[in-house]
Amino acid sequence: MTLDRGLYQTLLDARVFEPRALVDALSSRRRRTVAGTDGKLLILAADHTARGKISLGGDPLAMADRFTLLDRLVRCLAMPHVDGVLASADILEELAWLGALDGKLALGTINRGGIIGAQWELDDRITAYDVDHVESMGLDGGKTLIRIDHKDPSVARTIETVARISTELADRGIMSLIEPLPYVTGADGSPTLDTSDDALVKVVAIASGLGAVSAYTWLKVPASVRMNEVAGATTLPILLLGGEPGPNANDTFGLWEQSMAEPNVRGLVAGRALLYPNDGDAEAAVLRASSIVRPNNSFTTEGSS
Repeated sequence: MTLDRGLYQTLLDARVFEPRALVDALSSRRRRTVAGTDGKLLILAADHTARGKISLGGDPLAMADRFTLLDRLVRCLAMPHVDGVLASADILEELAWLGALDGKLALGTINRGGIIGAQWELDDRITAYDVDHVESMGLDGGKTLIRIDHKDPSVARTIETVARISTELADRGIMSLIEPLPYVTGADGSPTLDTSDDALVKVVAIASGLGAVSAYTWLKVPASVRMNEVAGATTLPILLLGGEPGPNANDTFGLWEQSMAEPNVRGLVAGRALLYPNDGDAEAAVLRASSIVRPNNSFTTEGSS
């Protein structure tokens, strides 16, 4: 399945003349259980744009064109190896209207207020979905971001907010996907990802204890050469994040494969590395990722739930 310009124009018209159609398409889509039949997940991440992340490598507008993004998402979601997508309301509604989410997981991103490059970047406020709309729109989970910098006081509010959201999702029996990342303040005062494994282990431990209920919590964390220690810091199921493609895709895929060996690492939530690979072949990148998540091709379709 591909997205042609004619259908895209009809989508644009629907936003003007039939806005309810987008809401109805998402809330009434055919659903499945989160874990499926094998407990493995390959999720496409498409919530970057809601936080102002539209650059890739040296191109500041690489992911800005919505037609291109939707086309790649539609094509890859049509592959049986892909379980679903993580996105903001605009993208999830568009994909549902296009019929791309039937039988797929739809995870709604929640706190996108930490705009890339802003002075308040680590103040990750709720600007996308809230818990009530995750439930009312029939989504399968809500995702929160928590970037922990010991020198930024705004992080304390984010920790409290993510804990509350995770509890509220669990009370409704809905998956809470938390992305904990260690950050430090750079020499120029800007927030910078702390790539040390010790720091990653620490934030995984912190995120595991957030909320009054942990039963529905999953974590989204970077792959690591010390994944045994990172994953060993929790019993929660873990999905590996993707990040930028990087100059050598083999390094990225190799680290994913190594990290998947840990028993509670259950799959991938990857966006840029799969949708915008260096060679431009998104389907090939997704197929390669699926062979890592399900090396024995154990994917089976599941009926609605």
